[in-house]
Amino acid sequence: MSRQPVKSASSADQKQGAIPEGTISIGIGLLIAGVTIYIFFKIGQQALGQEEFKPLVSLWFVMFAIAPGFFLPVEQELSRAIAHRRALGQGTTPVVKKVALLCGAIVAFLVALILVLSPVINDNLFEGQAVITASLAIAIVSYGLLYFTKGLSSGLGKFPAYGFIVGSDGAIRVVACTILLVAGVTALSAYSIIIVITPVIGVMVVYLAGQLRTDPGPPAAWSEITENLVWLLGGSIFAAALVNAGPITVDLLGDKSDAIRVTQFGNAVLLTRVPLFLFQAVQAALLPRLTRLAARGDLDEFKVGFRRLVMLVIAVGVIGIVGAFLFGPFFLDLVYGGGIDRRTLTLLAIASAIYMMALAIAQAVIALRGHRHVALGWLLAFISYVVSAWTVSDDLFLRVEVALVVSSAVALLYFIFSLRLLLRSGAKVDVASITEAVSERPVEP
Repeated sequence: MSRQPVKSASSADQKQGAIPEGTISIGIGLLIAGVTIYIFFKIGQQALGQEEFKPLVSLWFVMFAIAPGFFLPVEQELSRAIAHRRALGQGTTPVVKKVALLCGAIVAFLVALILVLSPVINDNLFEGQAVITASLAIAIVSYGLLYFTKGLSSGLGKFPAYGFIVGSDGAIRVVACTILLVAGVTALSAYSIIIVITPVIGVMVVYLAGQLRTDPGPPAAWSEITENLVWLLGGSIFAAALVNAGPITVDLLGDKSDAIRVTQFGNAVLLTRVPLFLFQAVQAALLPRLTRLAARGDLDEFKVGFRRLVMLVIAVGVIGIVGAFLFGPFFLDLVYGGGIDRRTLTLLAIASAIYMMALAIAQAVIALRGHRHVALGWLLAFISYVVSAWTVSDDLFLRVEVALVVSSAVALLYFIFSLRLLLRSGAKVDVASITEAVSERPVEP
């Protein structure tokens, strides 16, 4: 296959002006994915009622405590490895096959673990609904495929395909659930199956459109994809578990006869995550430009861009906290029928803002090859969450809210300490770590 000459990064930047490659397509995909989450939660509760919708709330947060944690590093490493080979003019098929084996092994392990633990999961999270546990196992397969395909699309520079995959998952889910709502379908199984099969549809469309073709190349060694994978996995698993821990904890520790509280708390968590979703959309849009700046050695400009990102995080976080305090109860009542007070919404917004800042600083640490620091930081944060949720209060919501604030603060403080330590030791921004750093997104979308 003939190859087109690769344009220099600087000329590409000049042609594209201020808009980096992939910004529009990725941004649109993430925006659709974010908006459709809220629409789906509204449709589901309209169709089933808040009490009957509760198993789907638990499924949602468990699913996204697992999937990004285990598969985001796969996406990151596949994207980085493909981009590296393309830069060298080498075919990418061998490295794609290696990562496919790795992804398949993770899927098999997680599905087996879910099957072994299914009696416990059924009784403690899913109200004895075996179909929800089965849906969780299916979700592992479908989202494993989704993250793998996102990494492939990103590495190949197929940003419209990436945006389509991300956006179509949520859009198709909303359309399908709307049809069920209009048809008067109230079977929990119908909605749970839709949740877990929609990721595959976008992937198949992109595949059949021929967007995922790769070229033969020299054999790939495991070292091409596993240099930092263990640390990335460790950090990603605990980061994703932490950000989704709130509703799961309320479910596990709460009164099983009061399922509505789990749904209401899940609604509140989603509402206070709006700034975090916006941050991730901006972050994904900045990825191509930041990567090019580092690749051509313009690290001063890269650092300026990263500082601007941190300032944006602070501004968005403050707006989110003030908005949750002033308008949170009104919007929650307007969209989901309320049920959560101002204190809970404000503390959840504070936790989300601190987590967002911790995530931004963690990216800088990864860019300095501090992968192990990030893994340890998220581990310490998760431990602090468990300890705080266990000891802080007898008030169920308050103990979870305080635990989320404390654990996010632990992560932020540790990452600030690690960043200063790395800078004092003379660590430099590592080009190979840039993609891993700015694509660190343990929250859906």
